[in-house]
Amino acid sequence: PYLLQSRMAFDSLERLHAFMGALQQVVARHDILRTGVVWEGLDSPVQVVWREAPLTVQAVALDPADGGIIEQLHARFDARHYRLDITQAPLLRMVYAQDPANDRVAAILLFHHLALDHTAMEVVGQEMRAFLFNQAHALPVAAPFRNYVAQARLGVSVAEHEQFFREMLADVDEPTLPFGVQDVQGDGRDIEEAEQPLDAALALRVREQARVAGVSAASLMHLAWAHVLGWLSGRDDVVFGTVLMGRLQAGDGADRALGMFINTLPLRVRLAGVTVREAIRQTQQQLSALLAHEQASLALAQRCSGVTPLFNSLLNYRHVSVEALEVLQPGVELLSSEDI
Repeated sequence: PYLLQSRMAFDSLERLHAFMGALQQVVARHDILRTGVVWEGLDSPVQVVWREAPLTVQAVALDPADGGIIEQLHARFDARHYRLDITQAPLLRMVYAQDPANDRVAAILLFHHLALDHTAMEVVGQEMRAFLFNQAHALPVAAPFRNYVAQARLGVSVAEHEQFFREMLADVDEPTLPFGVQDVQGDGRDIEEAEQPLDAALALRVREQARVAGVSAASLMHLAWAHVLGWLSGRDDVVFGTVLMGRLQAGDGADRALGMFINTLPLRVRLAGVTVREAIRQTQQQLSALLAHEQASLALAQRCSGVTPLFNSLLNYRHVSVEALEVLQPGVELLSSEDI
């Protein structure tokens, strides 16, 4: 599930190599993009930053008679059976094939979630544009990911994390499992997706109601999801995961730093015996308190409940830019992407 990809089309092979040249320059700027993870023979896994990390650009010979070229590429490099060697930096690579039927070069950029989250991919796109259009001189000095690692390790103590999550979860005696699904681990082979966009009018109503209540739209959506889980699990006291950006406590430059900042932590919402306004306010308070612990270990949080598994669903509420890699240069088209 953590090997992601962007499917792209280039009007020429030269355009693809120019694209990868710009990406290589971004890799040179950021320590996290020159990082591999090693663990054999060690007490615990460590990140190793390479001084140089050349990108791999792999040509693949495909026969148009066997179907669409981009579909063939996706089938061959589908993360359900294809892996990146995470001991080798960078945790990105490009694979491509000529697509004569569409007069283009079809390509897939593979990247691992260990190195990049969604916000980081947006920054990569912005920096690549700077290199492609000769504006690199205007880029700020790169914020090393090691600064964030140090801050996370030296910030809130393990004891403080444990106290917070014990207060939240110690009396939870039953997991929140919609449909009774308990075994939710796997390698991604059984993932199915469904999408239901909210229309603009409903989105505006959500924001208006949040404004009236004096809370964030995120709090309103978390409470709504808690009610969904309550119905599906037959409970009025539910726990689910919430995805945190991980950048609010990360110091100066965190908004432009590359790396894996996001984290998933449990949120508990009690639905019984409270009014809607009280429930919204309590949800907002819980989310606000959680931010001080946004880099706590999920395993630590779950141990504080005494229930395994603690939950089987999560909510990822975020504002996103539609840019990322979409509009890099003429002759480059983003066909589709997979993200977490």
